[in-house]
Amino acid sequence: MSTDTPILSLTGITKRFGSATANRAVNFDLGKGEIVGLLGENGAGKTTLMNVVFGLYQPDEGTIRIDGKPVGINTTADAIALGIGMVHQHSHAVARHTVLENLMTGLPGRRGLLDRRSALHRLSEIRDAYGLHLDPDRLAGDLAVGEQQRLDILRALFRRARVLILDEPTSVLTPRETEGLFTALRALRDDNVGIVFISHKLNEVRAITNRIVVMRRGEVVADMPNDGTLTNIGLASLMCGHEPERVVREPARKGDVRLSLKGLTLSHAKHNDTKEPIDLDIHAGEIVGIAGVSGNGQVRLAETVAGVEAALAGEIRIDGSIVKNPSPRQMQARGLAYIPEDRIGAGLVGSLPLLENMVLSRYVEAPFANRGWLNWRAILDFAAKQIASYDVRPPDPHMPVGLFSGGNQQKAIIARELAFSPRVLVIAQPTRGLDVSAIAFVHRALMNLRNEGCAIMLISDDLDELFQLSDRIAVMYEGEIIRDLPVEQASISTVGLTMTEGRTAGRQAA
Repeated sequence: MSTDTPILSLTGITKRFGSATANRAVNFDLGKGEIVGLLGENGAGKTTLMNVVFGLYQPDEGTIRIDGKPVGINTTADAIALGIGMVHQHSHAVARHTVLENLMTGLPGRRGLLDRRSALHRLSEIRDAYGLHLDPDRLAGDLAVGEQQRLDILRALFRRARVLILDEPTSVLTPRETEGLFTALRALRDDNVGIVFISHKLNEVRAITNRIVVMRRGEVVADMPNDGTLTNIGLASLMCGHEPERVVREPARKGDVRLSLKGLTLSHAKHNDTKEPIDLDIHAGEIVGIAGVSGNGQVRLAETVAGVEAALAGEIRIDGSIVKNPSPRQMQARGLAYIPEDRIGAGLVGSLPLLENMVLSRYVEAPFANRGWLNWRAILDFAAKQIASYDVRPPDPHMPVGLFSGGNQQKAIIARELAFSPRVLVIAQPTRGLDVSAIAFVHRALMNLRNEGCAIMLISDDLDELFQLSDRIAVMYEGEIIRDLPVEQASISTVGLTMTEGRTAGRQAA
């Protein structure tokens, strides 16, 4: 790390949202050629602080300095002009534009025209310097999740960012994509770019950072060098104020088959004529983990079982009865709860307050409605109870849910869906973006639900999570279930190989 004046320095930054204080007198420095890990529980104020730096929010108090000089950052344009780039949890690329068009958006052209030649030259410079490459003519909407992440980083570098803020950059990446990202970040560090790395994956934070800053409830509680002595347990304790709990899976007490899929053929799957239809049974009191590289049909499977998408063929049974022409409301009436992986796009309405989001799927039912009129007292009482039970922060039911951190948005969805004791739960990426304390809370909630007799389909990109919670693991590859076996007979290496190699790996491992 350089000993020069910090490239970015924050002094006494305070940011309030109504009565809630997200940041309280925060001091934070970032040196040239330094990667700083920014840790904290969901709602600790990490993303808010960096949104202040990027001009999305303005601080109520405090000073921001670039290269030692005070600056005013009132808009994202101000931040970009100062050399600050931010890569958010969810890609902001325009799906219908090409990679190059996304990179050139907002930049001045030459004589009123887009300067494609100069843009291509800049793109090749970034590729040669940092190993980040994308086909400039591909549509952003056709990119895989890891490639969209790369595009967002490319966009920041394209504008010659000297400060790069990464908010949960590996939450949707495979291990191979993560290592590719880390290679690029090390090259950027060597080129004197200052990097803020926000993540809940403590192993990754320890692997890539020079220094670690920990926030708790809006304040910095630790700032220390990553000198090889730090442990995951120690960092987690600093974040939470106590050592985190680890949920232990007890032996299953399976009941009858609760959810049964027979001959299910998913819509929009490639080469459906060559695919084996999906047959899968999940018993009461059982968690079946669905493993697979992102994009291999797991989301489509969840949406089909939840009634969001129609299957091309096959049947879905709940408690032995066929569900004809399933719809989300019909599946809910049968006792099925669905928690999608896209919490803002499919699970919540960001502009609505939390209390309205808490009854989105049941606002026409008693006690929340009576003869077409909403019962706001019942809605508020329900929301307040779930907020307290699931420790949603800040505990303000009137705050728009889009202002909550990603982890607290996830806790709100889980609180809403688990409140009605579902008989079947389909849940995708339950702990993506959650801190260690919230992960333990969600794991315990799922385990309690399973022990009460719920049949759970658990979709997760985190193999450690699947092995910790699942009684059985089914591997999806290109829209098929390739393997389905008890977790005691599986291993992370075998499942990982099957995820990438398909039936060939399955036969080799059998």
